[in-house]
Amino acid sequence: MTTDPSLTAADLELLRRPLHGILTVADGPVPPQPRPVWFEVTDDGDVQLFTGPDTVKVRRLQRDPRASIVVAAPVGEREHWVSVTGRVTVEADGARELAERLAARYWDLTDPVRAQDLAAILAGDQVRLVLHPESVSRYVY
Repeated sequence: MTTDPSLTAADLELLRRPLHGILTVADGPVPPQPRPVWFEVTDDGDVQLFTGPDTVKVRRLQRDPRASIVVAAPVGEREHWVSVTGRVTVEADGARELAERLAARYWDLTDPVRAQDLAAILAGDQVRLVLHPESVSRYVY
């Protein structure tokens, strides 16, 4: 395992694939509650995702903005994972556009059921969570 505060080309290659990330938010002494999430790495190296404004994630991040996301290559591929840790900002703008991009990345939107699922997501309130990397760890085998 190596640790570096910036994302490498190999990190970005893994993070730009349609893989699930496991997001864990801090909340002082309260045990973490890891959750699988859709995500996108930005050109600046931040990691962003969307969620409802009243979720447990958002409430915890309002109390303690620290979080991490771990993304791993799927079974059948050589072991490779990236972990990004840092502070998260909760942004009111850009969540719907991000949801549309991520739905197109993870789902076949020509499927009417998935298109309806996206419409339901877009009908609700959303916020954009932006994880600003302070530490990046990785393992490649």
